[in-house]
Amino acid sequence: MTAARQLPTRMVAKVWGRDHLPAPFAAPAGERIGEIWFEPPPELPQLLVKYLFTSEKLSVQVHPSDAQALPGEAGKEECWLVLDAQADARLAIGFVREVSADEIAAAAQDGTIEDLLEWHPARAGDLFYLPAGTVHAIGPGLSLVEVQQNSDTTFRLYDYGRPRELHLDRALAVARGAPYGAEHRRSVADGQTLVDGPLFRFDRVEGAPDAATVAAYAGPLLALPLAGAVTARDGTARAGAGECLVADGLESLDFSRADVTLLVRAG
Repeated sequence: MTAARQLPTRMVAKVWGRDHLPAPFAAPAGERIGEIWFEPPPELPQLLVKYLFTSEKLSVQVHPSDAQALPGEAGKEECWLVLDAQADARLAIGFVREVSADEIAAAAQDGTIEDLLEWHPARAGDLFYLPAGTVHAIGPGLSLVEVQQNSDTTFRLYDYGRPRELHLDRALAVARGAPYGAEHRRSVADGQTLVDGPLFRFDRVEGAPDAATVAAYAGPLLALPLAGAVTARDGTARAGAGECLVADGLESLDFSRADVTLLVRAG
């Protein structure tokens, strides 16, 4: 493998996406783009990083853990870093109180599940970690970076009448009927390490990373500049805002032109 290379991206149209995206992105004419993926590289096949842009509510859903997933499936834990948010933007994570599986099922069927969910105000710089089993939904008016296990195992509980399949039995088998733990929420103001868990580590670095961070990212990683640019020291690759590099370690990257960069590695 070369020291670093830029990952290809994939734009994904969604009914809840946007036809006008924030810079440096641009939606193709006539399309509402909801997601921009960086294709997982062979060095980190277990991780998927993408941008999300919302103009409508996303479905109420939940993901299993690796232990709960069936053969051929994969579990999914994820986190959201809020990049931009309208004044009234919110994220639904967990419930307002302890609820039973029967309550969740009834509320999903009659549409009142939105009232059972805890809707958290979202502001730029907020970080929310979602353990598997956390019932959640993303509201409109948000631009997010999502880091997740590379899994499409999603169980929908409610979708606002959209003609998509629901998965009530599977969802109820893994959903935790509890409020969202405050320990899973933080801000970029709390420090550069946003997530340091068993599945992935996620940092927001201003300028060049310090020696401790370089040591923590000794193996394969993803580098996503939010402002400025990151280049390979050997000159073979470069990524600016909205792009992503995969590298064999931080020591192979040059941050002299970087202002803010997101770093991701497997746990």
